[in-house]
Amino acid sequence: MAEGTDKVLSKTDKERAMSDTMYAQHLMKDAFPKERHGSVYAAQYAAFDYLRRALTKQITFRRARSIWEGAAKRIDAEEVEALKRAQIEEIRRERSELRARLARLEEAIAMVDAPEAGAAMAARSPSERAVGRRNLS
Repeated sequence: MAEGTDKVLSKTDKERAMSDTMYAQHLMKDAFPKERHGSVYAAQYAAFDYLRRALTKQITFRRARSIWEGAAKRIDAEEVEALKRAQIEEIRRERSELRARLARLEEAIAMVDAPEAGAAMAARSPSERAVGRRNLS
């Protein structure tokens, strides 16, 4: 009976593989960005507060911090699902924030362009302004 050796993973295979702990860490950091919350502690606390309400089991701040830091020994499926929901909520919040910002920018551009467009129209001769219409004067 010939025994086969285990397949040795190449370096690229090892770089692509991600543990559950690292996956949860990335989810948490995407769902609760420190830039939005102002500090790492505030982002960790927001994650803890969200997970405390989203999970059926009890969770502590220390547990949330260990997930954030990638030091958790294990990750429950319920925690991953809650973090996925939090990430989706963050994406939707960011999208609506960007849409509101775009609307404000378009309004600002329209306010700047309006006087210039009015002055340009006034500078044109009456025949140029009445494109496609008969000049009744």
